[in-house]
Formats: sequence, structure tokens, C-alpha cells
Amino acid sequence: MKAICWMGVEKMKVEDVPEPRILNPRDAIIRITSTCICGSDLHLYDGYIPTMEQGDILGHEFMGEVVEVGPGISREKLKAGDRVVIPFTIACGHCFFCEQQLWSCCDNTNPNAWIAENFFGYSPSGLFGYSHMTGGYAGGQAQYARVPCADIGPLKIPEGLTDEQVVFLSDIFPTGYMAAENCNIRPGDTIAIWGCGPVGQFAIRSAIMLGAGRVIAIDNVPERLRMAEQGGAETINYDEVDNVVQLLKDLTGNRGPDSCMDAVGLEASGHTLPFIVDRVKQGMRLSTERPNVLRQAILACRKGGTLSIPGVYGGFADKIPLGSLMNKGLTVKTGQTHMMRYMKPLLERIQRGEIDPTFVISHRLPIDQGPEAYKIFRDKQDHCTKVVLKPWEDGARAA
Repeated sequence: MKAICWMGVEKMKVEDVPEPRILNPRDAIIRITSTCICGSDLHLYDGYIPTMEQGDILGHEFMGEVVEVGPGISREKLKAGDRVVIPFTIACGHCFFCEQQLWSCCDNTNPNAWIAENFFGYSPSGLFGYSHMTGGYAGGQAQYARVPCADIGPLKIPEGLTDEQVVFLSDIFPTGYMAAENCNIRPGDTIAIWGCGPVGQFAIRSAIMLGAGRVIAIDNVPERLRMAEQGGAETINYDEVDNVVQLLKDLTGNRGPDSCMDAVGLEASGHTLPFIVDRVKQGMRLSTERPNVLRQAILACRKGGTLSIPGVYGGFADKIPLGSLMNKGLTVKTGQTHMMRYMKPLLERIQRGEIDPTFVISHRLPIDQGPEAYKIFRDKQDHCTKVVLKPWEDGARAA
């Protein structure tokens, strides 16, 4: 089968690799019909996530049709022919954390938990296509994928919905929604969101669905800012202002936003001296993060407010204003998305017509063009906001 493989920093290649097979009674094999490139995949592309190995299959946003299930899965749970969206987190369903619906904290699905424990103290759940630190699982930028714990994760899709309406239930829609929920929104609140990429776009719309009176979105890419405005946000182009934090204070009567969201993560951009230092240190592999947005969000948030961090961080960051965080009494909420908590309710919102997730798609390409698509998406070429890849179209051969 064809798959997009990581071959080194900024090196992706479509390879012919063996098809997956059932390894565990609770496995399923999925024939992938749509798969996506996520903003967090770019951290792998740029080489900032450790424990990648040459030949690793990437991708954690995908869906398709079940072609085989293991003997441990009942037909009521899942059967061949079911059309499903696959959550990017892998959860066993039975450990302490799964029972608390903290699905992304599952204790049992990362076979390389010891690596993550050395980095983070404890291990998160296994993740598809996201380094050996989170399990080394083959991802979904391929024609087929093995799905462990398939009696827990996959969401069955009813008739009448296209792939493009539901494929983002695999990650970015629930991630944006959970990030908005983590803002502790009360009716009329002002929410500031840094980053108008795909997660930021869904966070904007989710914050409004949850009752925010005002959303202020910060980015510097014109098409992303226009999309944010179409979603109901006011926008700030940080290239056009001297001080984002001061502007947010001015826009809120010097109080600050009620909640601030970092939907950017470890590759933030900026113009300040600390950002320049971050970039040099990260480029020399002396630091893992560029936390420019995180600093701004902490400084801008009002006293007693909430900081929501869906942006991916991988290690250690410098010069975080902990004095501001502590003395203002901020609440911090973050984490990988607890996918199974959100997928079905958000599917129902799509069915009711409350949101059409296809708004974010700019590029639809065959999987053979995946390596070029990574560069287009990373460099924001051709007004690219989101790439959906089709593993079986435009000459992609069947297995």
C-alpha cells in the first residue's frame, strides 16, 4: 500500500509499504478514504518532536471503512463495512483515566511509556503517527491503517454525510471545542485566541457556540484572518501592531480578555527580542519551544481569568512569566484532547446544521502529492488553510 513516510527533517516520501494486519483481538483494519495534514504534523516535519525514526508513517486525522475486525470485537461494536472516523488518541477504555473520561491520559496504550515518562513524568495515551515516544503507531496518511482498541475509539458515521463533513471529528474540531470549553466561558465573555490555523478556526466557532460575546483572533496570515472574521471573530494582525498585549488591554477597557487561548504551540512566531532568542536556541537544538504566544497570553489575560493551551508543546520553555500567572490568579487548562468525550456530540451538531466543518478546506490532493502538500501547508503557500488527502484517487493504485 501507499503511505507518507517521515525520512528526516523536511523530508517526506510516499513509499510502498506492507499492509497492516490484525495483531491483537481488539484491532480493526481500516481502508482509509480521507486523511489530512494537521498543524501538529508540521512539528514532526520540522524536526522538533524527538524519537522519530526513518520510515515512520505519519498522520492522525483519518477515516474510512472497516475491512476486518479482530475476534475480540463484537458485531454490535464494529463490523466490516462500517464507515468510521478514527480519533487520534488511542484509549483502552478500562483504566482509571478512561473511566474518568480522561481518554488522552490512558495508562495502557503507549507501549513506549518509559520514553514519555522520561520527558513528561508520566505518559499520555498512544497516538497515531506521532513519534515512538507516544507508541510508534503507524499513522493514517496511508491507504490502510491498523486501529488498536477498535471497540472504544472509532465513531460510526450515519448515511448522508460526506467524508469532508466528518473527517475533522478525528482531531481538529474536538480539539478546538475542548480548547473553548477549557476557557470556562460564561455568557458574554471575551476570548482572545492566538493562532487562526485549523484548530484556532474551530475554537473560534466553538467559543461562540458556547456563549462567548466577543472573540478576538490574532494571526498574521490574511486568508486565516478573513476566515476568522467569517466565523464571527474580530481580528488582530500582529505584524501591524507594536504590542499585542497592550492592544488587548485597550480593547477590553484595560481589564484584559476573560480567557486567553494559545492555539499555536512550540513554533510560535513574533518580533520581540525574547522570540529572536527562542528561535536561535530552538534552531541550535538548545531548546524545544518558541513560547512567544504563551508569554503574551499569560500577560494579557485578566486577573482571575483562564488560560487554555491546545497548542502542542514538546519539552521545556524559557522565560515563562510565572509571576504574572501566579499573582493574577490564572487558571490553566490544557492537554491532548479527550476525543471520545466530544466526537458524538459534535457529530450531532453537524447533523443539525449548526456547523459545516468543510469551511476550513483549501486543498484536496491525492496522497502521491503529500510531500509537496506538507511544504505548501507549512509555508502557507497558495492560500493553504487545510489539506485533505485522498489515498485512492487520481491514480493511487489499489492494493
